[in-house]
Amino acid sequence: MTASLPLLYSFRRCPYAMRARLGILFAEQQVELREIVLKNKPPQMLAISPKGTVPVLQLIDGTVVEESREIMEWALAQKDPQGLLEAEVLYQANALIDKNDNEFKHWLDRYKYADRHLEMTQEEYRLQGEEFLQILEELLINKPYLLGDKVTIADIGIMPFIRQFAHVDRDIFYSLPYPNLQHWLQNWLEHPIFLQVMTKFQPWQEDDEVVVFPS
Repeated sequence: MTASLPLLYSFRRCPYAMRARLGILFAEQQVELREIVLKNKPPQMLAISPKGTVPVLQLIDGTVVEESREIMEWALAQKDPQGLLEAEVLYQANALIDKNDNEFKHWLDRYKYADRHLEMTQEEYRLQGEEFLQILEELLINKPYLLGDKVTIADIGIMPFIRQFAHVDRDIFYSLPYPNLQHWLQNWLEHPIFLQVMTKFQPWQEDDEVVVFPS
């Protein structure tokens, strides 16, 4: 860990880690990034966060932030040039992220890994997940972002999970009756900040040079 930057353990394809990196980029912060392999987690990460999930952020003072949502909030508390934490929408944004994390993610996991959850069919899991998609579809009527004309923490907190849902079967997702949501997702997938979030890095090893993100 460098003396001047917080240290972030991340995994490129994890939606939780994606939203942490989105928060850091929108907040115009920098971190020392260590890309990990989930099957071979570095002992340095496990020493500060024994639960072994990403993302994990270690602040300069040694404080460890283990939840992606808290990492987003920490970053935007440092600097929020685009107003992602504006008070007028924060209550609604937090409610949406709660629903994403506590309900939608449950069905997303079962839809993605239906062969491990045989209580229902993959289609039935998808239909359960679609209840959240319907809420987002209605929010996006005549609006570019979930809560209005400006991006909020709700957009960056939820988008990686909708991306994961869509990628289970892209053909099915884009055939569903959610044109506003599909357009919103596609815009995010092409967004310069998201493209920067998805930069590929080699898995970190102890003797590697420091990787600063964003560089």
